[in-house]
Amino acid sequence: MRAGTVVIVIGIVVVLIGVAMRFGLLSWFGNLPGDFRWETGNSTVFIPITSMLIVSVVGSLILNLVLRLLRD
Repeated sequence: MRAGTVVIVIGIVVVLIGVAMRFGLLSWFGNLPGDFRWETGNSTVFIPITSMLIVSVVGSLILNLVLRLLRD
């Protein structure tokens, strides 16, 4: 697979994620158990531990797949 094709596929995936966010299909993201939010007075602290673990695992799987396809 050529690098240009990889860039096009990544662009399509980003657009699809953007459409899903626009129509509320990813509204659960950031509200998972393990995503901590503290609100006191005028301060808000948000620590999305679970959401970032999901992003990390999915990103690692996708990168591994792309690198395997480019190696062949």
